Amino acid sequence: MKRLYKSTDDEFMEFHKREIGVSQPRNFTRRISASEVTVKRLDLCGKLNGHEGCVNTIDFNATGDVLVSGSDDRRVILWDWATRKSKLSYSSGHMDNIFQARFMPFSDDRKVVTAAADGQVRLGLLLENGQVETKRLGRHQGRVHNLAVEPGSPYILYSCSEDGFVQHYDLRSNSATKILCCSSFTENNKQSSSSVRLNSIVIDPRNPNYFAVGGSDEYARVYDIRMYQMDASHNTDRPVNTFCPHHLIETHEVHITALAYSSSSELLVSYNDELIYLFQKNMGLGSSPLSSQGEDAKKLDEPQVYSGHRNSRTVKGVSFFGPGDEYVMSGSDCGRIFIWKKKGAKLVRLMVGDRHIVNQIFLFLQHVE
Repeated sequence: MKRLYKSTDDEFMEFHKREIGVSQPRNFTRRISASEVTVKRLDLCGKLNGHEGCVNTIDFNATGDVLVSGSDDRRVILWDWATRKSKLSYSSGHMDNIFQARFMPFSDDRKVVTAAADGQVRLGLLLENGQVETKRLGRHQGRVHNLAVEPGSPYILYSCSEDGFVQHYDLRSNSATKILCCSSFTENNKQSSSSVRLNSIVIDPRNPNYFAVGGSDEYARVYDIRMYQMDASHNTDRPVNTFCPHHLIETHEVHITALAYSSSSELLVSYNDELIYLFQKNMGLGSSPLSSQGEDAKKLDEPQVYSGHRNSRTVKGVSFFGPGDEYVMSGSDCGRIFIWKKKGAKLVRLMVGDRHIVNQIFLFLQHVE
């Protein structure tokens, strides 16, 4: 009989080693979770029904047993996903579609931050009596698609908006401060009056001083928070590095919908009506990409490319998958979920995720110590 997957024997050997005690639980979990056989067997196991609008965002709590979702219906729902039941549903206080909902770390799942098309960033406080208090943390003058929570911090988060601003929040002081306004690049580094409409912000997990943003042009920008005062009126737009595929530099034809950092600081960039690219640190164009063209840009290594999906109709996310970020995942306009091997970009799994569009994919991986 023909084997379904080439590496089946390797997987059986892993289980055998685990049974006889040769393989440690943590090592076993990592190898099985990262195996291509496991990824190829991923499939839909259930649906969570409760929202009355498009679901734009999901997030797991730290232990992975609770899922939070936000929707066009402006409600936030906490789910016991294993039983497919809602634990709590509350009105967020937003006046328009919710684009992001995140648990704050080390809050016992009692603090949920949200961002929406109304420009607000809000906090939901889940009280002991089952009630929820919501309040506004800050406001942008454009839609807020994305939040970035500082790794391991129960207090610090950032937002980015179509108004071009990045804002910083500290839940201890209830403060919202503008850090910078992202502006378009110009020749000779002249100050630009045109701001970039931001869709995504991510923090480097290896060094939380660095964060990256992407939006209405072709450049992913990396900033060092230590270079900025908590008052954007005195700050200039000074990225420490920028990333863009060589053929897209100064094309003005595409924009970035999502970014993701791997645990080793690789930067994943997803473009509207284009492809997904994986950049290593040494592939950056520097702080002034327009002056890095020509022979200098050609000397840089080309990023890995992931293709086959369709990212046109919505602001789609992108993410890594696996205990060591061995895979890349994206939704698609066709309603399918695409999973590629990070190294080599081979498409290893294509499965139905929704009847319409898959906007976001989020992973929780339980590590066994």
